[in-house]
Amino acid sequence: MKFPDSHHVATRAAALALGLGMAVIASRGLAAGDENTPDGAAVTVLKATRSCFSDTVEVAGILIPKNEAAVRPERPGLKVAEILAEPGQSVTAGQTLARLNRPEGGSTQVQAPVAGLVSRSTAEIGAIASGKGEALFNIVTGNEFDLVGQVPTADLAKLAVGQTARVVVVGAGDMDGKVRLVAPTVEPNSQLGQVFISVDPNRHLLVNASGRAIVKTGESCGIAVPLTAILYGSAGTVVQVVRRERVETRRVEVGLMSGGLVEIREGLSEGDVVVARAGALLREGDPVRPVASVK
Repeated sequence: MKFPDSHHVATRAAALALGLGMAVIASRGLAAGDENTPDGAAVTVLKATRSCFSDTVEVAGILIPKNEAAVRPERPGLKVAEILAEPGQSVTAGQTLARLNRPEGGSTQVQAPVAGLVSRSTAEIGAIASGKGEALFNIVTGNEFDLVGQVPTADLAKLAVGQTARVVVVGAGDMDGKVRLVAPTVEPNSQLGQVFISVDPNRHLLVNASGRAIVKTGESCGIAVPLTAILYGSAGTVVQVVRRERVETRRVEVGLMSGGLVEIREGLSEGDVVVARAGALLREGDPVRPVASVK
């Protein structure tokens, strides 16, 4: 039986050892490559963009006439004999509203001093009309109304005469408005102040109808991200930014909100890649695979 010589065996052993060594080096190199190329969870991201936000104050209240004439008889003690105008009826200046009987005999007329809409009436056949108390008729002149509401002191400071508003009145829909008057004082117990918002007179409006106004008090333009990208916690307000396929946590200062977006006043720059839905499961330095948000 012939055995291989020792030189041949040594040569094969060296080749085998070299091959194993190269395999080990290759596997280590692959591991090192894995460390440099994170293979984390897929996250939806988007870029921080610029947007403008409106600062607004909401006012809820009721409609009251801007100008209203109270109609009373010239002298007291007269009895209502005939009523010629009802609430909701439009009247002209000088139109007879009611006839009253004098105690000594004869009658007199109560006439409208101005043209407008009869909003209220206390007239009743056979009743004595007051000369100083509650008016016999109330007439809204010019169909001009104010939405009168109360707002907290902090919001009252933002309001100013002339600011535009969008007003929604029950039964009349949307209309334009403008701040006409802001009260100089607040009610001491509630700490609420009154505001008067004039509304478009080209609508048929009802006295005491409820309404709501959104008053634009200012505007701010800056960096914007979705509300879902914000995390609130003990560490403050943060967003999660993706850089080099890893998560970075950024503390931010937020401002106004509108349409699901939040103004970022500090902490982000335009173009920063932000996690669209921030979550507590993502931590600083975690590897991720960013996926662009589809709008």
